[in-house]
Amino acid sequence: MLCAGKKSYFAVVVCIMTVTSMLAVSYLRLQRLSHQPKVIGEGRRCKGKIAISTITALEGNKTFIISPYFDDRESKVTRLIGIVHHKDVKQLYCWFCCQPNGKTYVSKAKIDVHSDRFGFPYGAADIVCLEPKNCDPTHVSIHQSPYGNTDQLPRFEIKNRKAETFSVDFTVCISAMFGNYNNVLQFIQSMEMYKILGVQKVVIYKNNCSHLMEKVLKFYVEEGTVEVIPWPINSHLRVSSKWRFMQDGTHIGYYGQITALNDCIYRNMERSKFVVLNDADEIILPLKHPNWKTMMRSLQEQNPGTSVFLFENHIFPETIYSHMFNISSWNTVPGVNILQHVYREPDRKDVINPRKMIVDPRKVVQTSVHSVLRAYGKSVNVPMDVALIYHCRQALQGNLPRESLIRDTTLWRYNSSLIMNVNKVLSQTMPQTQN
Repeated sequence: MLCAGKKSYFAVVVCIMTVTSMLAVSYLRLQRLSHQPKVIGEGRRCKGKIAISTITALEGNKTFIISPYFDDRESKVTRLIGIVHHKDVKQLYCWFCCQPNGKTYVSKAKIDVHSDRFGFPYGAADIVCLEPKNCDPTHVSIHQSPYGNTDQLPRFEIKNRKAETFSVDFTVCISAMFGNYNNVLQFIQSMEMYKILGVQKVVIYKNNCSHLMEKVLKFYVEEGTVEVIPWPINSHLRVSSKWRFMQDGTHIGYYGQITALNDCIYRNMERSKFVVLNDADEIILPLKHPNWKTMMRSLQEQNPGTSVFLFENHIFPETIYSHMFNISSWNTVPGVNILQHVYREPDRKDVINPRKMIVDPRKVVQTSVHSVLRAYGKSVNVPMDVALIYHCRQALQGNLPRESLIRDTTLWRYNSSLIMNVNKVLSQTMPQTQN
């Protein structure tokens, strides 16, 4: 009808494009409306047990909820961090119970499986629901249907509802601690280095560790430095200790590391100015600044509008020793003495060194391990002469002789404070080592 009387080819093309655009706009409007919360009940008390586990399995639909977070950066939504089967989970609904008016709202969820599944059938996912406009719900339940009885569904507390003033400058997120982790000495050294560099909080997603490591974690929790998040993912899924799917029947890679990192960013979004994403055997070492606070102030001044700062990883093989700092009282403590490992591997030809990050958590939407997937603001690679990641682990280039390695004693700048602080921790967690 719109094209009646038009005979020229150009006019026909214009008409087709116009009709197509109108249909697309109508479709998008309908999609938007279909996700709007709808009242389905009134005058009822909110029911259902409040979930207390870090990982909660939803019955029968291959979905696992970590935690919901309020997110108003684009629109007023509840964003649930979760794990879903990338093919089998097609439809989920948020059930909001609004008190004191007793209205129950249902909102169709947008299920956004992160792009970095690395072939595994399960992946990190954002389950995003529009919230009711006239209500600030404190809890939400997730159901695969907009109908039925949800009284038995778990209810999840929606975090980040109230904006807070920052309680800390730097929070380190470590995920996940698994494999009966027992690298006690290096862990303590990393913790004390973080504190020297300006960290006030370290969040650890713990699957399992040794009895001695439990003792050390307890010390840091009581000190107020560490927050331990239980991470029993292998109770729900077959996990791989590899990052890429190997056709071996496992469900998710590296103990669900990516999901934990995303949860850690949202968990600390309102309480930490910066969030640092690295492993327990990695330390971002500044070369031009004494600590992270002065380094980040300088980097932000030089890179306005940047929300993600990426630092280059460099391997310091744990098999190549320096004879300095062979502290006898540390020799009975399981783990690596990083002060003795100051030789780093040279760059490999045609191989890009991976990076880890310091981010402004309020500007990150989704993260992977070595980069962010979605963020507001720019990402910048920090030059190696400003800072690098000291990564003491097994060699990647194991055949190189010592002469081919690069001697880098940056870590020794901190040796006096580090030795004193490590000894204090050891004296309180395993006093027999100080005899």
